[in-house]
This record gives sequence, C-alpha cells and structure tokens, in this order.
Amino acid sequence: MLDVAAALATIRDAMPRYAGESVPLAAANGRVLHQDIVAERDQPPFDRVTMDGIALRHSALAAGRRRFRIAGTQHAGDAVSRLHSDADCIEVMTGAVLPAGTDCVVPVERLDIRDGMATLEDGYRADAGQYVHARGSDHRRGHTTLTRGRRITPIDIALIASAGCARVRVAAQPAVRVVSTGNELVPAGLPVAAQQIRLSNGPALLAMLAARGYRDCRHEHLRDEPATLRTRLAALLEESQVLVLSGGVSMGKADFVPQVLAELGVENVFHKIAQRPGKPLWFGRGPGGQVVFALPGNPVSTLVCCRHYVLPALAHAAGAAPAAPAAAVLAADYRFAADLTCFLPVRLASDDAGHLVATPVPTNTSGDFTALSATDGYVELARGESLFAAGSVHPLYRWSAE
Repeated sequence: MLDVAAALATIRDAMPRYAGESVPLAAANGRVLHQDIVAERDQPPFDRVTMDGIALRHSALAAGRRRFRIAGTQHAGDAVSRLHSDADCIEVMTGAVLPAGTDCVVPVERLDIRDGMATLEDGYRADAGQYVHARGSDHRRGHTTLTRGRRITPIDIALIASAGCARVRVAAQPAVRVVSTGNELVPAGLPVAAQQIRLSNGPALLAMLAARGYRDCRHEHLRDEPATLRTRLAALLEESQVLVLSGGVSMGKADFVPQVLAELGVENVFHKIAQRPGKPLWFGRGPGGQVVFALPGNPVSTLVCCRHYVLPALAHAAGAAPAAPAAAVLAADYRFAADLTCFLPVRLASDDAGHLVATPVPTNTSGDFTALSATDGYVELARGESLFAAGSVHPLYRWSAE
C-alpha cells in the first residue's frame, strides 16, 4: 500500500504528455498554454490620455497662463494631432493619443469651458505628465507577457488578444470517460425505489472536469455485472485516453472492476493508498496507453480522490506548471488515530492577522457528501500523528483549484 506522496509520484510518472493544438482565442479559456505570448507592440503603444479634459503644455501653466483657446478635439482612435501654441489646448477624451506638443492633461472637472475657451478653476495646480499613461510603461514590444504551462484565465485572454493572436497553441484535450458502477444507482428524473440511491458521483466528476476546462467528457452508468462491465469498458477504453470509474474497487463480492480491467489488459500499477478517505483507489495503464483511475464509490472518497489525483495528473499531462503550494492554520484540535494520511474537509476564513484559518468539518462517514457543501476544500494531515493541534499549519487543497 503506497503512501500519498508515492502515489502522486507514481501517477505523474505514468502519465503521457498531451500534444499541442491551435485553437481560436474564444476557445482557449481554461486550457493549458503551449506557447509563450510575446507583445507585438509597446503597451500602451502611444502616450495615452487617461482622463477627459484638455491637453496643453505644462510650461504654459508654469508661466502663469490659466485660460486657453480650444484648437481642436482628439477622440480615442483619432490620428494624432499637434498643438502649435502655448495659448492653445486640445480637447481630449480618455483613451486618445496624447496630442504632439503637449505633456499635461487637465480633467474636465477642473475646467470652465465656454465660447471655445477653457479656463482652469481658481487655485488648481497641475503636474507635468499627469493623466498620461506613458508609451511602453506597461511593457515593451517583444516582452514575454505569458509563458507556456499556465492555465489560461479571462485576464490572460486579454493579454493574448493584445498581442494580436487570433489563435493560440494549447494542450490538446484528452477524451475522458467517466463510469459509475452500481446496481443501486438511479439517475435523477427516474423513479427510485426505497432500497436504491440517486446517482450523484458521475455528475459531480463531470462538473469537476468541466470546471478545469475539460470538454471531451462523457458519463455512463454500468451495473455490477462482469459481462456488462467487460463489454462496455472495452468499448470505452477504445474511445478514451483517460477512464475514470467510481465504485467496484473494494473487497466486496460485487467489486468486479479490478478483475475486469485485468481481463482487458489494463496493467495494475497500484491498488490502495494509505489515506482516509479513498484508501481503495486503483490506478492502471491500458494496452493502448490509456490511464485508468478506479475511485472508491463512497461520494466523499470519489470527490477527494478526483481532486487529489485525477485533476493534478491531467494538468501534468497537459504540461501545466506545478500549482503553488497552499497552507492553512487549523482552527481547532483534531484527533485521528489511524496510521493513515487524513484528508480533512474544512471551511476557510481569515483571522484578524490575515492568516487563512481552516475549521474542520468532519463528514458522517465517507458517504456524507452533504457536509462537503459547507466546505472550501480539505487539509492534509500527515500520517503517523494522532493529535493535530489548533494553530498547526497543514497543506491545503481547495475544491476550486487545480
């Protein structure tokens, strides 16, 4: 039975590397970048006006002039105009190019404009260069604004667009197939008998994958019947690169998944991790290079194992840069006697000093996914200890993060 760190390393080493593909910018959000993004121009590409008002020469103000003739107007997008006289100014709009021959913008709120003249309000003092976003002050042409390996965010989309890229190279999407096993499971919308339960793990796994930008994902429910499992898993292995199963991997008489996978030529890389929840997790490699995650069927175990193993493995295969480690301070003492790593669901808040504090929200067995809705993630409590004191610091994994 592997410990958590060894399991993570084993999975990472077994993952393939997904090739890159070029996609339209509109389809890039959430994908892993496979190229550096280089600025095509200075940013901003010109001295940019940042307030509606008038542009003038600061030397004229310094000489005592307070009233100026409006010699023209410069809108955003207009070709650059030029100021020819200290006695004149040019009316400017936010986003416009700063007119040549000017070096100062006075905002409209500080002006009295009438009859083609602009007069500064009494006592107003202006500085040279004010309300001017200087050319190249954000970055210069050729500057690398984004590096490959990051997961693209909406802000990144703006940077990529500003670099003139209508298309961008990202990691190719793996075909992911999700399977829920169990005779007792009934999808929402269908009649459910007293002895049955609603199918919830599959939809939750699809949602976790979709939240990370994985789009080629489909779900199927299979009964705990070896013949059915053999037929459908063989077909799903043919059409997928990643197979994620929920249920059927423990030691019960109806836990047929490891046996059926072996019959289909899937190599058992490991079975069981020294952790709670999620101890029975099974990981293997298919005959065509597929990777197979067989997660325990209890809902808390399924969700924790997907967050801790499946999502990081897919990110690694896509070439994503390792996620920055996070940590939180435990808000209360917590006891855990088993010689296992404990993944403890927590609710997060900040204390008066700004420290991230994690309040334990223990679940009522690994089938209690109701309690998870009140949590933000979980902390990892190290194997080999039994008392975890309030104020101790532990690795944190948010549900919403990579």
